[in-house]
Amino acid sequence: MQNRGIGSWLTARARTSPTAVALIHGDGETVTYAQLAERSARWSAVLADHGIAAGDRVAFLGENQPAFVEVLFGAARVGVVFVPINTRLTAPEVAYILSDSGARLIVHDARSAAVVQAAVTQTAPGGTIAALEIGGSADLAVAAAEPNPPMPGIGLDDPAVILYTSGTTGRPKGAVLSHGNLTWNSFNVLVDVDLVSTDVALIISPLFHAASLGMGLLPVLLKGATAVLERAFDPGRALSLIERHRVTMLSGVPTTYQFMAEHPDWDDTDLSSLAKLTCGGSPVPTRVLEAYEARGLSFSQGYGMTEASPGATYLPSAQTRAKMGSVGIPHFFTEVRVVAQDGESVGEIQVRGPNVTHGYHGNPEATAEALTPDGWFRSGDLGSLDDDGYLFVADRLKDMIISGGENIYPAEVEDLILGLPDVTGVAVIGIPDDRWGETPWAIVTLRPGTELSTDELAAHLDGRIARYKIPKNVVVVDELPRTASGKVRKVDLRERFTPS
Repeated sequence: MQNRGIGSWLTARARTSPTAVALIHGDGETVTYAQLAERSARWSAVLADHGIAAGDRVAFLGENQPAFVEVLFGAARVGVVFVPINTRLTAPEVAYILSDSGARLIVHDARSAAVVQAAVTQTAPGGTIAALEIGGSADLAVAAAEPNPPMPGIGLDDPAVILYTSGTTGRPKGAVLSHGNLTWNSFNVLVDVDLVSTDVALIISPLFHAASLGMGLLPVLLKGATAVLERAFDPGRALSLIERHRVTMLSGVPTTYQFMAEHPDWDDTDLSSLAKLTCGGSPVPTRVLEAYEARGLSFSQGYGMTEASPGATYLPSAQTRAKMGSVGIPHFFTEVRVVAQDGESVGEIQVRGPNVTHGYHGNPEATAEALTPDGWFRSGDLGSLDDDGYLFVADRLKDMIISGGENIYPAEVEDLILGLPDVTGVAVIGIPDDRWGETPWAIVTLRPGTELSTDELAAHLDGRIARYKIPKNVVVVDELPRTASGKVRKVDLRERFTPS
């Protein structure tokens, strides 16, 4: 039986366009499709040598680099499930993901070595999780390995990737994305973005994020185009790479584009190659839109979630001004609806299609809550559709905060803050910020006669959660506004503390 998973893509690409450049990284090093296919096949053998078989999970912790792609496709071609981990997480957070996913091996780079060592110790004191460091033992193992043939019989319904997304209960959930989910999402991008084999995409967002992986890397490699991998975002270097490599495609969040437009090299950089700019995470501020329009550039925008691999809607650049504030219409192979109460125009945004997950790893309760019996994913976001079918996002039921493109779920942070003995109540809310989109604030009530400063709270949270999740300000109030059922009315707090 034929392998129909994403792991078959590189084999086909090595056959049809072996000398085409798949990846550019570092100081301009290139990797052809033939080379990438061979390296991935060697990684399949390395996984087998570690006793990793179809259905097992292998984790990856590291910045954007060729090894990420090699391990992803090396795993996919033999039915192993790939679990990328956010590099900004602390050791306890990494340990939870390793444990919850059941990963038996973690591949990591040197910068993540200390976190991995601590996480593996916390997860498996007996040493049941193996670790391979890129640039060290991993490179030796790959060089010595004989390329493994792809495993037949992998179908589109088989799991390919588990992406962890923080949940409102404070614990992250592993969204299982199948080979079919990732394939159909890539089809959506090819159709709606009109991606071609001559495109050069600059990947500046971390590949452990669904947007960078699903809307950037995978469609690019499926089409046989070129991905320029950047380990971390630096606005000046990004501008330089656009000019040097004649980049045609760029994806990011509003903060990304703002930092580039504010960089001293902005006016003197040749941006004439850019043709496809995509922005997600939150609406593009008018001042950023105008800065790019002044250079003859316009944005396409979209709305999505990890569970949709991640694309749900797409707003073409031609409609940016005409449909200001909208996140677009459903992707080509995806359905979107708004489920509202009778007489209401605003309701919950729900998504269905072959790109939507079938559930969360090892969490049937969360799966049942998130998916309707007929396959609609309940986003937890509120929105409305205009007469032309364009979606407008109104609010977030889950109170998620988006800061610099990173998702922050208040429940996780609140739970840790309540560990302070003097805190009697807390609500973490997002406050608008010109540079980051939103920043988290902690609104707290305290025991009489006690105090809590922002620095004290940061010291308490540092090392327990990623630093981007730590509130940037602490406000002490006499009481938190609550509903009749006792839930904190965060909308009231946002109205109260958002600068006018």
